[in-house]
Amino acid sequence: MEYLDIIFDVIGNSFGISNLYLQSLIVLVLFIVVARILLFVFSQYLQVMAKKTKTNFDDILFDKTKMPIFYLINSYGFKLALANVYQGIVANNVVNSIIVVFFVLLLSRLLDVIIITWGESFAKKTKTKIDEVLLPLFQKASKVVFVIVATMWILDIFKIDIGPYLAGVGISGIVLGLALQDSLKNVLGGVSLILDGAFHVGDKIKIESGDIGKILDIGLRSTKVITFDNEVIYIPNGYLANSRVQNFTRPNLKIRVVVDFTVAYGSPVDKVKKVILGAVMGMGDIMKDPEPVVEFVSMGDFSLNFKTKFWVEDLKDSYDRKLEANRLIYDTLNKNKIEIPYPTSVVLKG
Repeated sequence: MEYLDIIFDVIGNSFGISNLYLQSLIVLVLFIVVARILLFVFSQYLQVMAKKTKTNFDDILFDKTKMPIFYLINSYGFKLALANVYQGIVANNVVNSIIVVFFVLLLSRLLDVIIITWGESFAKKTKTKIDEVLLPLFQKASKVVFVIVATMWILDIFKIDIGPYLAGVGISGIVLGLALQDSLKNVLGGVSLILDGAFHVGDKIKIESGDIGKILDIGLRSTKVITFDNEVIYIPNGYLANSRVQNFTRPNLKIRVVVDFTVAYGSPVDKVKKVILGAVMGMGDIMKDPEPVVEFVSMGDFSLNFKTKFWVEDLKDSYDRKLEANRLIYDTLNKNKIEIPYPTSVVLKG
């Protein structure tokens, strides 16, 4: 290595030392000193300065990378010192492997910092515990990847054919992926639900199956929903991510209540609309803007079909107001002698 010859020529000329072992010792000491100085700077200055900043990114960065950098510099200094006095292939491969370990460890720590700092900012935007489960999962998965990378690199240093190992890893990955297909689908579904912001804990939703309830928790594999009958339903995130979900909480809790009713043929339509609208307008806990409306929607087989529509401020009041409106409409029709029809059959005599 040309740069190695240059380094030791400079040391030999500067200190007047021709002994290879003394030259190697000086190089090793120099690298140890440089590593110690950097460690001191990291600990006493950079970390102190980082504590004064508004973000904790630099605090975590300096704390997690100072030791890998320290050992990486020392191991590289040992590599140079050894190369000057000993050219053994095995020893050189061992030292290179040690350098690879510390270098990959440094990369792993850097990724850890990114995951931790991103995770904290991400967790502030969510009200679920999924980030508390996913972030450690990402960290562990990244460590496994780095261990595999380091192992393959070291095998390559020792000139060991890594082709069969790569094939084995690929086959194992396929088998594992097939075995965990449903679980992975649910985990990825949970991640997509959070990233999309489709709903949060506390939202009231209706899923495709018709179940209605409030979200208690969005977990790693499933979402927990409590229905209005006080029953807890566990819904796989993979299913939920690919289903049509009606969120009653978005954009706000305001909701329209629709009450269907019918009157007999021959009833005066304008009178029906007037008396029912007047009755509904007198209800409490409903919104006056937008105003309630009564609509004549169709002529059925044995009745005239109407819809009464009004708004309430909060979803939790909608069911009670609908029951109240049903009773009020029935009483109002009876009071105004407007006939409420029921199915009848006409039998013709031959």
